[in-house]
Amino acid sequence: MSEAVKGATALSIESLSVTFATDAGTVNAVDDVSYEVYPGEVLAIVGESGSGKSVSSRTAIGLLPKTARVRGLVTVGSHTITSMSEKQLTALRGGEISMVFQEPGSALDPLFTVGFQICEALRAHTKLSRKSAKTRAVELLRMVGLPDPEHRVNFYPHQLSGGQKQRVMIAIAIACEPKVIIADEPTTALDVTVQAEILELLRDLRDRIGSAIVLITHNMGVVADLADRVVVMRDGHVVETAPVHDLFAAPREQYTRDLLAAVPHLGAGLDTASSDAPQEDSLPTAATAGEPATAETVLEVVDLVVEFAGALGRSSFRAVDSVSLTIARGETLGLVGESGSGKTTIGRCVAGLQRASSGIVRIEGQDLTGLSERKLRPVRKRLGFVFQDPATSLNPRLTVGQCVAEPLVVHRAANGEALRSRVRSLLDAVQLPAGAEDRYPHELSGGQRQRASLARALVLNPDLLIADEPTSALDVSVQATVLELFADLQREFGWACLFISHDLAVVDQLAGRIMVLRNGSVVEQGTRDEILRHPEQEYTQRLVAAVPVPDPVEQRRRREASAALFAADHSG
Repeated sequence: MSEAVKGATALSIESLSVTFATDAGTVNAVDDVSYEVYPGEVLAIVGESGSGKSVSSRTAIGLLPKTARVRGLVTVGSHTITSMSEKQLTALRGGEISMVFQEPGSALDPLFTVGFQICEALRAHTKLSRKSAKTRAVELLRMVGLPDPEHRVNFYPHQLSGGQKQRVMIAIAIACEPKVIIADEPTTALDVTVQAEILELLRDLRDRIGSAIVLITHNMGVVADLADRVVVMRDGHVVETAPVHDLFAAPREQYTRDLLAAVPHLGAGLDTASSDAPQEDSLPTAATAGEPATAETVLEVVDLVVEFAGALGRSSFRAVDSVSLTIARGETLGLVGESGSGKTTIGRCVAGLQRASSGIVRIEGQDLTGLSERKLRPVRKRLGFVFQDPATSLNPRLTVGQCVAEPLVVHRAANGEALRSRVRSLLDAVQLPAGAEDRYPHELSGGQRQRASLARALVLNPDLLIADEPTSALDVSVQATVLELFADLQREFGWACLFISHDLAVVDQLAGRIMVLRNGSVVEQGTRDEILRHPEQEYTQRLVAAVPVPDPVEQRRRREASAALFAADHSG
């Protein structure tokens, strides 16, 4: 809360309990939760999935399903939310309280322009004419930093990037200058540079219009960067509430200490080359960091070019431009860069899911470029692919055991008891609980689904694993467990890995070498220590500087240093 003096609350939640009626019985989502947020304050609510942080905040805006039963008192200013009708809540939303949803691609209506959707919010709570509302929509888009707002006000959501859509969501949320803004995971899956811009935007809006902001997130770096106070939740209860500096410096509760200890941060994956002492428990990549030539080369990419044809006579778009890389057995190469840099396209080319326009992709000496789908099939037996979202990559009609077994069935690699034995051993290796084999994907948590996805990718004992943003939407504690499991399995099976991510702290933990991409081209590559501790290129330096660290004091110093550098670059 900047320097604001506590007075009347903007949002108050007292003794809130929320239950849901399900076919399996009553589920207690929130149990006796109390907290408040003041004007001009940012209150962060953190905790693992299922902790009740989103449910408690959605109660404040009246967005719970009809199966929910609410007890307790929720007030926004002078309005008692828990006793209001749906009609009264509709009038309140947008004007007194608003919400920035986690996934703007789902929250924005694809059938209407972003300008129309902003105008709709304005005209619902003001007496502005259509023309005045359109003018105000442009002003709001300019306020949230959307480039060329006069032109893009007429864009449809699909014509904007993820960061730009998030800015539109914020423009809608602040259109009527509400007293409370609830931001539910506003930076999840965004690049670190875009994330830094969104956080600066929220900080500026807090200072400019004095709104109270409730920030729901699992990113403790974001909490350190933006929050004034923090509420820690677990299993529907409040575990701890404290000012942000106190929480990070001296957390009272063991759960909070465990949560902070699980947060990945730059500097955790120190290069073993800087120490003469043996490190038996280091990650498998550390032994080969910077020395891929000492082991057998599993993947070789030479001058890879991928172009996509332009629509309606427009020139083609070059997504990947002359990229070359190698990965040795047992090594992990981190592929980093902003959205649109070509990371995922390279991964799909390596897996044979995307045709290259030119260049060579070799797996253990065999060139994949130009192979027919039939000839690619035996090559794919040597590949494993872990997708970003296991909820969409696992077949919902198959049990987890059947999902993991599917590659064995497709490639006729095993059947009968041998197949069942292989599946069980992999499920055991990824530490899924007993009985998971017979459950369906929707019956597992996000972290468990990601483990099942990893088991499926490894079931054929591949030589090369491609992991595309495998931990981006996981809680920090679940993420830490998955990363540790990932490292353990690589030690055991020795596969090479192409690890695609925008989270530099995660890459720091796993990768021995890192390649930085921008607009389809290689900006810089080298060992983990060279890229993350001593980057040479300005773009890489900005990328590293944009990573929020889970330390409020250090994060403020980094932010002020970045602002001073930006001011110096643009002075005169």
